[in-house]
Amino acid sequence: MKKTLLFTALFILAFQGYSQAAKYGVRAGVTISNLDFEKKPTLENQHRNGFYIGFLADFNLSKNISLQPEIQFSAEGAKQELIQLDYLQAPILLKLRLGNKMHLGAGPQVGLKIHKKDDGIRNMAYSAVGALEYKLNYALFIDARYTYGISNIFDEYLGVSAKNSTIQLGVGYKF
Repeated sequence: MKKTLLFTALFILAFQGYSQAAKYGVRAGVTISNLDFEKKPTLENQHRNGFYIGFLADFNLSKNISLQPEIQFSAEGAKQELIQLDYLQAPILLKLRLGNKMHLGAGPQVGLKIHKKDDGIRNMAYSAVGALEYKLNYALFIDARYTYGISNIFDEYLGVSAKNSTIQLGVGYKF
């Protein structure tokens, strides 16, 4: 865990040093999440509505490509309290400019489960993220993201396999 956070911090600092035009910002919105079980679950698996809030840095690598690392809190999992999961996440998106106002992004995300311990759910979650961003003006934007887990969230001894599946809809502001 410490190595992952250290690597992320060094990665951000390295790009900040070489970046010509960096923008920083905040984003927040709603999450609609659920667990995608490998086999039919024995418990009720309804989607969970929650929220996310985070901070971002957007580093231009060229005129049409940028790198956007973030730190965010995200409420995920499912509606039943036993499988409600809250994460501190670090997505890193490679963004492609599609026009003056539209950006498409994709990348990995690592999440650290917070507030619950020893519940049979792994403390780390790994996901893939796809994003679409639309600039409303020079600073304000709306975005939509889909995140799908690439690792099982449950401990192996439980014999259950499920992955997070989350939609994020929100707004942001770049300084």
